[in-house]
Amino acid sequence: MGNALPTVAIVGRPNVGKSTLFNRLAGKKLALVHDRPGVTRDLKETQGKLGDLRFQLMDTAGLDLDKDDTDHLTTLMREQTLKALLHADLILFVIDARLGLLPLDEHFAKLVRKSGKPTVLIANKCEGRRSNLTATIAEGYQLGFDEPVALSAEHGQGLQYLYEAMASRLPAPSEETEGTTTQPLQLAVIGRPNVGKSTLINQWLQQERVLTSDMPGVTRDAIAIDWNYKDQPIRLIDTAGMRKRPKVQDAVEKLAVSDALRTIDYAQVVILLLDPQDILSKQDATIASTVIDEGRVLIIALNKWDQVQNKSAILDELKYRLEKILPQVKGVPCVAISAQTGQNVTRLLDQSLIAYQTWNRRLTTGRLNQWLQDVTAQHPPPLVGRSRLKFKYITQAKTRPPTFMLFTNKPDDVPDAYTRYLQNNLRADFDLWGVPLRLTYKGGRNPYVKDMPK
Repeated sequence: MGNALPTVAIVGRPNVGKSTLFNRLAGKKLALVHDRPGVTRDLKETQGKLGDLRFQLMDTAGLDLDKDDTDHLTTLMREQTLKALLHADLILFVIDARLGLLPLDEHFAKLVRKSGKPTVLIANKCEGRRSNLTATIAEGYQLGFDEPVALSAEHGQGLQYLYEAMASRLPAPSEETEGTTTQPLQLAVIGRPNVGKSTLINQWLQQERVLTSDMPGVTRDAIAIDWNYKDQPIRLIDTAGMRKRPKVQDAVEKLAVSDALRTIDYAQVVILLLDPQDILSKQDATIASTVIDEGRVLIIALNKWDQVQNKSAILDELKYRLEKILPQVKGVPCVAISAQTGQNVTRLLDQSLIAYQTWNRRLTTGRLNQWLQDVTAQHPPPLVGRSRLKFKYITQAKTRPPTFMLFTNKPDDVPDAYTRYLQNNLRADFDLWGVPLRLTYKGGRNPYVKDMPK
């Protein structure tokens, strides 16, 4: 959890609005919010800001501390919350101003006081002008902290008072944050429930950072964790398991699946984790197609490989299905791993970095135009109507994914078969395997003519 920014942890009992406050300070909806208590389970982190204050923000599970310790999931959630208290520089302790103090608030207050960390007590849900709020806010003094900050995280009311309370207690960022410009690789792990996504994340980190259980559906929020591998900053994102849409009836699960799908929009590399006993199901194929359509890097990981007997048959079946499902992307990397034992998990990361570099590759215009001359000479463009299709020029319009613009006399008439011919040769000649690759056609005068060699 080490970060040059000071760390702020949000704690409190279930359903007091911790995740709503987390989203407010993060400036976007990162944590799932629902009226049902206990939606948040994992420790969730991001960078937060309030005015000119900058900090690392942690959202914690709202624990029922009276639950039996023999419940494995509850025990893990409690350990995550205690870890947040240990590493925090400032604690935001949230209570519900509408309900007043409950015994569980007092239980949490003991934990917070025991940590010895600077604390801001927040009386949340103070929207409106109800007469009973003043009395219930005053009850907060019984917890042994300074004056409670009256706040409505949902409506953004009272943030100026929260700013004043935080500014007086928050340590300044260390100097190493100044001038830091390296952006992390956004790497998301997705797949169906219980395929081992959280176990894989924990194996990479070598710690129990995200909750794991044999029970499917433990992960709900998309959990982002900043990490560093081979001098490459990486933001690991663990997501909720995605079942087939007709099976998703529960409101919280619907939110979790939507959150996982939204993660693909922000990710750069997406690892699709598969169960080799049900390889590349229709649901997996839909996820894979979504990743490619969004222009992201797709990596296939076959988990639980240590339990597989007929390995060669499963690999052959996977390659066959990929060719059928994703014909537009050839050479998608496939790595067989065991998240439980650690088999090939480092190789999976290495393959992700290689694919990420390919996704970012830029080719010079000179090399591309020499290539265009060679491939069109080898296989001339077809006749379209009464005249032959002619390609005048090619340039790389952008990276991420590699996108090329070709100038032609008939941009609307290029056959799909010839587009596939150009794409296949681009991949083979410039080693662009396994990433989405886009070609666009443009007619009219060549705007790059001044740059072309005489």
